[in-house]
Amino acid sequence: MIRKAMDGNMAAAEGARLARVQVVAAYPITPQTPIVEHLASLIAKGRLAARYINVESEHSALCAVIGASLVGARVFTATASAGLALMHEVTGVAAGCRLPIVMPIVNRALPSPWSLWCDHSDSMGERDQGWIQFYAENSQEVLDLVILAYRLAEDKRILLPVNICLDGFFLSHTTEAVLVPEQGEVDAFLPPYCGQNLILDPQEPLAVNVLTGPEIFTEIKYQQKQAMDRVFPVMEEIGLEFARRFGRFYPPFSAEFCEDAEVILVTMGTMSGVARYVVKGLREQGKRVGLLKLRVFRPFPGKEISRVLRKAKAVAVIDRSAGLGSLGPLSLEIKGALYTSGLDEAPMVRSYIAGLGGRDITEETIGQVIEDTFGTLGNPRDEYASKWIDLRKEEC
Repeated sequence: MIRKAMDGNMAAAEGARLARVQVVAAYPITPQTPIVEHLASLIAKGRLAARYINVESEHSALCAVIGASLVGARVFTATASAGLALMHEVTGVAAGCRLPIVMPIVNRALPSPWSLWCDHSDSMGERDQGWIQFYAENSQEVLDLVILAYRLAEDKRILLPVNICLDGFFLSHTTEAVLVPEQGEVDAFLPPYCGQNLILDPQEPLAVNVLTGPEIFTEIKYQQKQAMDRVFPVMEEIGLEFARRFGRFYPPFSAEFCEDAEVILVTMGTMSGVARYVVKGLREQGKRVGLLKLRVFRPFPGKEISRVLRKAKAVAVIDRSAGLGSLGPLSLEIKGALYTSGLDEAPMVRSYIAGLGGRDITEETIGQVIEDTFGTLGNPRDEYASKWIDLRKEEC
């Protein structure tokens, strides 16, 4: 294992290289483009034995890897924002056909207003399409999760596509040190893909994703649900093997300082690093605050999270997606998990919106959320509304 300097985009591409992907189809879109540019360079130089397909749109990119996966290839694509929205029609096809596609989403706000910068509105728009969703905090997680994702997706008990979500620019374009395993080490962990599901054969032609009547549609969807239900036990099994080989373990979430916390902060993605720094500082001052960093959003680990949150007086959830007309998506999931956990008295959940359209989530932002939540403990009123942080009120 060697240490290299790379940003999140490079880490995603290196993860695909180490996974020995066989087909890459892509269309450029900021801030994702460097991922597929690097893979194109690797293929051109003979460092990756794969077919690179230039397509005319993101919709076509996903269609191409769906077709390649159906004939038994290990496939890869990546996208962001409006590109992902254009793919929406076929994201359900990838999941419904039970294809182990791995696709990083370099998070970028959906318009309007038009933006090149990060929030989670793009990936949150796909959260119920049947894809497993990981959210990475740093480049090391990006590289490792790509490798883990193939092993998980291709397991015959799962056979579902996977998104690796990484914050645009905050992670995609920030360089840091990453431990890169040797190719032989990855090969020992991730064997060549052997199609576990339907594999198309020209000698035995058949149709895929045909019109399905109501008499069996629900049953097919239920099979996808059953596969989602198996994700966490299979992920733990695979994750423990990954930890033995590479020294890093990736559970669905990480809880820090939560055992005696009065307020627990819930985060996803790069904001988790800032939150950890702030929480540690407040702990040193005697403030009983904890941090729960979510790594897997789909399937949602509701039962397990409820066990961590149940002793707190209040939970502060920061969403990087507006949740217009309701609460932030992560906040809704946390509320739903606590509501169904069987607790006599669940902690109050406060919903906060921050970091939209690339606005930085700073130490001050995190501190404001924690201070505001502590301020409600004497008046535990759970308003069904999100509080937007860092608003420039004179412009609203």
